[in-house]
Amino acid sequence: MKITTDLAAPSLKKPKPVDESALGFGKIFSDHMFLMEYRQEHGWQNARIAPYGPIAMDPAAMVLHYGQEVFEGLKAYRGTDGAICLFRPRMNFERMNRSAARLCMPEIPPEDQLEAVSALLRADRDWIPSSRGTSLYIRPVMIATEPGLGVRPSAEYLYFIIAGPVGNYYSRGFEPVRILVEQRYVRAARGGVGEAKTAGNYAASLLAARNAKEKGFDQVLWLDAGQQGCIEEVGTMNIFFRFGDEIVTPPLTGSILPGVTRDSVLRIVRDRGSKVSERPVTIDEVRASARDGSLREAFGTGTAAVISPVGMLSHNGEEISINEGRVGEMSRTLLDEIMGIQYGEIPDRYRWVQKVS
Repeated sequence: MKITTDLAAPSLKKPKPVDESALGFGKIFSDHMFLMEYRQEHGWQNARIAPYGPIAMDPAAMVLHYGQEVFEGLKAYRGTDGAICLFRPRMNFERMNRSAARLCMPEIPPEDQLEAVSALLRADRDWIPSSRGTSLYIRPVMIATEPGLGVRPSAEYLYFIIAGPVGNYYSRGFEPVRILVEQRYVRAARGGVGEAKTAGNYAASLLAARNAKEKGFDQVLWLDAGQQGCIEEVGTMNIFFRFGDEIVTPPLTGSILPGVTRDSVLRIVRDRGSKVSERPVTIDEVRASARDGSLREAFGTGTAAVISPVGMLSHNGEEISINEGRVGEMSRTLLDEIMGIQYGEIPDRYRWVQKVS
């Protein structure tokens, strides 16, 4: 893939954050972005790095009317040796292609997606923060751009990548979160688009998330669309439970997102010799296990937060305390190992890190 580069003039570049401890998440964006277009008769073309800026779009662009949009989220880390490191990027690119296929959108070879991300990182390498716990968040996006009204797949698309420095996803950092079990709304059903990373999934979750935050909770926990008894995932994370010595997470049956961090946790805990199960988990099982003491901890996993310990679930007005609201041993161990690999602090025994030269 040939990529042209048009760098922003020095006078137009943005000031970089000075205090890396106050980065927050998703508020700051770097100087450049990657773009390329797709037309049915020509395929992908005009790959380029350009100054970050607005995207012109026809008011009849089909993404605005029929929602053909998919995206990804991954991070670039500043390694201890100064290298730019990506964590399992191919999984993100393969997942984006699965999302695109589900929405009748064109796929992009993972090698080309990696080349695009690498080109953007080379242009904006100075935007990658160096403090532990910080990174450059990378957001690849594909949208339908053909102007036209009529429910059918678009024949034209725009693929773009933006990036920005981030710190902790939660303002409190690595502290147990409080989660409200959602009982009125559902996130997705089998056969739908729940396993695709598409904008509509997140738009549909906003009302429940806002209601939860108004009640003092950090996130919602989604139950299945059928009987609303089986646990699926948290608003922005996959979910794990530790029952005694067994690590359990809901299976990938088509209605939850197959997370990269989820897959990494499964690999690590299995290699440690722990009993691991991908099986249905009911909210009744969680409540009963909390009461008899066999529920030792719970944690969410995701690119943004990495590992997020869960201190309490609220279900039907009942507060289910987990590990007395403290960070669990497994949560801490997994965070240290995954972040250690990402920043090059410990050996990458899985060869998960890909360096960008």
